[in-house]
Amino acid sequence: MSYYSEKLSGDRLKEVYETAPPRIQQYLRAEIEYVKSQVEPEDIVLELGCGYGRAMFGIADSCFKIVGVDNAAENIELARKLTGNRMNCEFYLMDALDLKFPDDKFDVVFCIQNGISAFNVDKTSLMLEALRVTKLGGSLLFSSYAPQFWNHRLKWFEMQAKLGLVGEIDYEKTGNNTIVCKDGFRAGAMSERDFFQLCGKFNLIPEVITIDDSNILCKIVKY
Repeated sequence: MSYYSEKLSGDRLKEVYETAPPRIQQYLRAEIEYVKSQVEPEDIVLELGCGYGRAMFGIADSCFKIVGVDNAAENIELARKLTGNRMNCEFYLMDALDLKFPDDKFDVVFCIQNGISAFNVDKTSLMLEALRVTKLGGSLLFSSYAPQFWNHRLKWFEMQAKLGLVGEIDYEKTGNNTIVCKDGFRAGAMSERDFFQLCGKFNLIPEVITIDDSNILCKIVKY
């Protein structure tokens, strides 16, 4: 079980985002707007680590169908409740390393909000499985925190700790773009170089950009 599925899912995860300060809200919107810019109206889209559907609901109107997977049952339950009349949204309780979808299923697969680091799984295995379910010519989109956004990111986690949503920050272990809490939470971040090195294992050349002075976005086209 992951930290999120055990301690930070459902209404608790929703509170994390709803109480985020304005600069974090801007960062979160920038991620969603980037994904929307990469999606076509006829696309079938997959989000890895969809949580309660926050990002999916912002993207659903831009694609034909959007599917979300998450390993926390509370997240999937809440997402289905919040879906409303969005008929093109589907949610499944599923491990991102063991997707129950056929090969070449999705036009776009995305994993934002630093999921590639926050999942705390083997990144090579995550990339391999994401590539498997992406159509030839389709895109994979990953995001992480830009290093210059560190102070905003740390303050956000300090707010979460004060609200009791995550544990107390362990300042002796926190730093170098990694947040560590005393209750077991730990999340690093991917640099531009990290993305190039990971994609190099698959002989892929990514497009890596920084937007909003907060997000590192990595786009991979499957050929």
